[in-house]
Amino acid sequence: MKYCCVLFALIFTICPSRTLFAVERPNIVFILADDLGYGELGCYGQQKIKTPHIDRLASEGMRFTRHYSGAPVCAPSRNVLMTGKHLGHAEIRGNRQASLSFPQYKEGQHPIAAETVTIVQLFQQNGYATAAIGKWGLGPVGSSGAPDQHGFDFFYGYNCQAVAHSYYPRYLWRNNKQEEINPQPIPGGAKQLTGEVTMEKYIGQQYAPDLMVKEATNFINQNKEKPFFLYLAFIEPHVAMHPPVDRVNDYPKEWDTEPYRGDSGYLPHPRPRAAYAAMITDLDDHVGKVMKSLAENQLTEKTLVVFTSDNGATHEGKAGQHFHIGGADPAFFNSTLDLKGYKGSVYEGGLRVPMIVRYPGKIKAGSTNETPGYFADWLSTLCAAASISNKQETDGENLWPTMIDATQKITHRPMVWVYPEYSGQVAVNFGDIKVLKTKLLTKKPAEWEVYDLSKDRGETKNLATDQPQWIEKAKAVLKEQTDNNLLFPMKLPE
Repeated sequence: MKYCCVLFALIFTICPSRTLFAVERPNIVFILADDLGYGELGCYGQQKIKTPHIDRLASEGMRFTRHYSGAPVCAPSRNVLMTGKHLGHAEIRGNRQASLSFPQYKEGQHPIAAETVTIVQLFQQNGYATAAIGKWGLGPVGSSGAPDQHGFDFFYGYNCQAVAHSYYPRYLWRNNKQEEINPQPIPGGAKQLTGEVTMEKYIGQQYAPDLMVKEATNFINQNKEKPFFLYLAFIEPHVAMHPPVDRVNDYPKEWDTEPYRGDSGYLPHPRPRAAYAAMITDLDDHVGKVMKSLAENQLTEKTLVVFTSDNGATHEGKAGQHFHIGGADPAFFNSTLDLKGYKGSVYEGGLRVPMIVRYPGKIKAGSTNETPGYFADWLSTLCAAASISNKQETDGENLWPTMIDATQKITHRPMVWVYPEYSGQVAVNFGDIKVLKTKLLTKKPAEWEVYDLSKDRGETKNLATDQPQWIEKAKAVLKEQTDNNLLFPMKLPE
């Protein structure tokens, strides 16, 4: 008996964080792109933009073809991701600045409540080191929604989405303190309607994304001996477009026949198509650096990596020009493939996003999964992957069984979007059938639309007249699944 006790003591001394007798819990690296379209990666059909690292991630993991964001825009989508509550139940349904309700805050979006429990808090309570690096958008520093109030040991990056429109800001946040990185910052918006547009005019000293990637690899290095949850909310390819000049020059000059002058918002650029591609390749490079850090620390086999986007590709710009907001040109890149709509829309192009999961030995390499799912599923799914008990009421499903065995079919509850911005929109996804209605907050709401996504993912044939029963089902789901929300009120269709 004495020798057994010595043996147990020796094992725990050698392996304090990953003992032979403990449940093996993977590290989690959750990578969230910003406004990345469904068709903007090589592994999803992109022909012009180079994304070798993300394509490799897909070849070594599982690529989902029917995954959806939590909302058509940034803050509410991240709220759904963090809480497992869809937009009908979410407290944040839109991009509202915190200062509208709390004048003491000069930046940041409306904060989530102090009592709101996030997925990261559950991991922190179970012994995980946690970090958020990138863009937050769910409450200013010092508010009830600040990252340190919701499970993050460490935060570095942009707290405010509006500040994140600049890639050369004056400062980034390190926990609750501002660190100056550009004494002469480059604002995220300007117009230049005449004269030569140059890249150099809009380039600053310190490129924020490079600093954030460095912090991500530092976090991995510092926490390699214990389980960690790293949330990487990168800002690419959200406009404004001002990537470093050398990265733009990796793409053909022949692509751009005219400059973007800033007249649809954000910054001018002489080579907008090349700049946009450079931003996505830059995002890909970030993923490569993170994966390299995991490999160097011998964590590849111990880490579940997720890659997805917060919503679809950048929406249309000023009437009469082909440029979208900020100079993006989704038509040139076929950014949504055959999907209808863009960011801000409950059509497929606004909600359907790339999603890749990789976990060697658990998830089959090079596999594709057509299981429908969305951001409300992540809380249950990641808790299941890490064997963490979850007592939170959520609106999502646990997708982990189909990730480790694609033959396992998940019967998903109706997926719900109640979105009061962009004239008011609702959508309910029943799997193959999707029902939606737009312009709800206008004097003349649009008619109901019904689509069979299994045959018509481009939403070209409205079946509302032929299959009206789906409209009644959608009305019932919306009535049952939509809470009153005084901050983000929404008039449901009768």
